[in-house]
Parts: sequence; C-alpha cells; structure tokens
Amino acid sequence: MKDFYIVDTTLRDGEQTAGIVFLEEEKIEIAKKLDEAGVDYIEAGIPAMGIEEQNCMKKIMALGLNAKIISWNRLKLKDINDSLKCGVKDIHISVPGSELHIYKKLKKDYHWVIDELETCIQYALGKNVTVSIGIEDASRSNLDFLRQILNRAEKFGVKRVRYSDTVGALDPIQSFEVVKKIKKYFKGDIDFHAHNDFGMATANTLCAYRAGARYISCCVNGLGERAGNTSLEEIVMALKYITSCHTDFKISKLVELSTLVQKNSGESVHDRKPIVGKRVFSHESGIHVDGLIKDPDTYEVFRPEEIGRKREIVIGKFSGVSSIMNKLLQMGIHINKKEANHILKLLRNEYIHNKHIDVESFLNRQVMVKSSKSI
Repeated sequence: MKDFYIVDTTLRDGEQTAGIVFLEEEKIEIAKKLDEAGVDYIEAGIPAMGIEEQNCMKKIMALGLNAKIISWNRLKLKDINDSLKCGVKDIHISVPGSELHIYKKLKKDYHWVIDELETCIQYALGKNVTVSIGIEDASRSNLDFLRQILNRAEKFGVKRVRYSDTVGALDPIQSFEVVKKIKKYFKGDIDFHAHNDFGMATANTLCAYRAGARYISCCVNGLGERAGNTSLEEIVMALKYITSCHTDFKISKLVELSTLVQKNSGESVHDRKPIVGKRVFSHESGIHVDGLIKDPDTYEVFRPEEIGRKREIVIGKFSGVSSIMNKLLQMGIHINKKEANHILKLLRNEYIHNKHIDVESFLNRQVMVKSSKSI
C-alpha cells in the first residue's frame, strides 16, 4: 500500500478552467508527462462531450501508460455508454449531493438520485469496469443524505468515493472532521477533491489526508474552475515534507510538468507560485542570506535543485553585508566586512531614491572608486 494516490484531473477539471482548451496532441503530451512523473490516475476527459473527446480518450488509452485512465461521467447511462466505447476500465460517476444541485439545478429529488445511482452503478459494474463515484457539492449536502448515498454505493459494489468540495466552502478543520465522519460508515477509499475559492484547497486536502483520505484529486498548477483545484505540485511536496509521507512520485519532474501545462494551457503561473514559481528560491533579506550561506536549511525546507530550480541571491534594499561580499566574490572581487558595509549603505541609499538599479554596474563602480583611492 502506498501512503497516497494522486488522481490528476488536469485534462478534465483543469480544461474546464474558463478560457482554456487543450488540443488533442497537447492532451496526449500532458498525459505522457503525468505518467512519467508518477501520477497514479489520470482523469482524461468526458466522453459524453462528443466524438472528438472519445477519439482523444482512445488514443490516451492506447499509449499503454502505467497510470490508470479514468473517464468522468454524469449520472446518466448515456454517459457511461460513451465511456465504454472508449475502452476505459475506470469509470467515475458524478452524483449531485446538495439540495441546490438536486432541486434547483436538476429539478429532481432525493429519491431520483438514489434510483439513478443504483441503475448506473449496477449497469457499469455489469460491463466489467471499476466504478468510483463523486459526490458533487458534498460540502453543502445534508449529512444524512450523504450517508445514504455512501451506504447505497458501498452496497452496490463501489470501493472508492470522491468527496467534492465543489465551491471551496470548507476550511481545514472542517475537511478533517468530515472525512473522519465518512470513514466511520464507509469502509472503502476516500478521494478528496478540493477547490481553491478561499485559497485553502491544499490545506484542506492535507487535512483530509490526515483524516484518512488516501486518494488526492488535484490539477497541475492548480488549474480548475474559478480559483482552481488543489495544486498537484503543492500537495505532493506538502505530503512529502510536512507529513513525511513516502512517495515514489518523481519530484524532479514537477517544474518540467508545470512548464508543459503552462505552455499548452496558455496560462502562466505567478513568479511566486508555491513550489514551481520562478522566484520562490530568490532571497534578498540580509538575515536570510547570511543564514543560507552558512546552511541552506536555515531558510529552505527543501533544495531548489530537487525540483530543477536554482537558488538566487538578490541584491536589494534589504540585503546585508554577507550578500554584498558573496555577490562580489562571484564577480571575482574580494573585499572585507568594513568595505562591504560601506558599499551596502550607498546601495540602500541608491535604492531609496531610484527604486531600480543595475546592481553589477553599481558594485563595479564602487570597487573602481575603492581601487582609485587605494592608488
């Protein structure tokens, strides 16, 4: 048994990000890279969308990847049949869970949900495929009804259920508590699917894991509807370094995977996006840099090289003497602490008045002034 399983939904929920479309060749390219990185399950699309989506699913299936390929379906026999045409062996069925979705959106009732659930699950299982269900808007559902769905699903033969915080309405404590409750009356596996509407998707997922959810639903770069889903790179690193989980996920592929999805989605991540942002290993503060030079563990939980990045020491207003000496040393110039402190005062004054300066030119000028005075 692994400590956790990654269910990546970049090709489904990620593509549902407003304005994003993946071409067939791009989906195939991303699927290959997800598999190479060690994702356990790839939710590759929605066959009910049409023949183009079905053809793409078939091509992904034909790649012979190690990851299991999942199709996403509504609570409809037609959707299931469209998935079966693609040859998928793992079918995921989304079940409306809240009154808002059942009564307002679908104009149905609780009885209809249970009846359709039984019909769809038994039909799919009869086709010799694995079936998982996802409870949409579970975080706003009636807990008694949620229990009914889970009990029926388990009775019908479902071994894995996705709890979907569809609108990101939970906080970390609530996420922990609800998974703990579910584990008391559902003996199968829990897949936690969080949205980031309040910026808590990764934290919620981490707490859901601590409560017993071993299947982690996520998207590369945190793509997904509205504010996105749990970010794959964030949750993988958090599970490894915060909970000390064992993982065979190839951490070294994270930046490569993120870059590919940025290219194919046309949506870049912020420079300070946790884990994969270009500047998350940039350091300026004098206190921090002094510590990093002595031992990187002082201000870095993991090495940038582990994910394919490099540390950058930035010279700025908040730099210290160690930063100045280190920067000049990289330029092949040796100075003492007294000289570095003098240059630092001049540098800070320059930043205060000009905001942006060419650091190397400035330092070279100061060294030239020092040299001319020495002569």
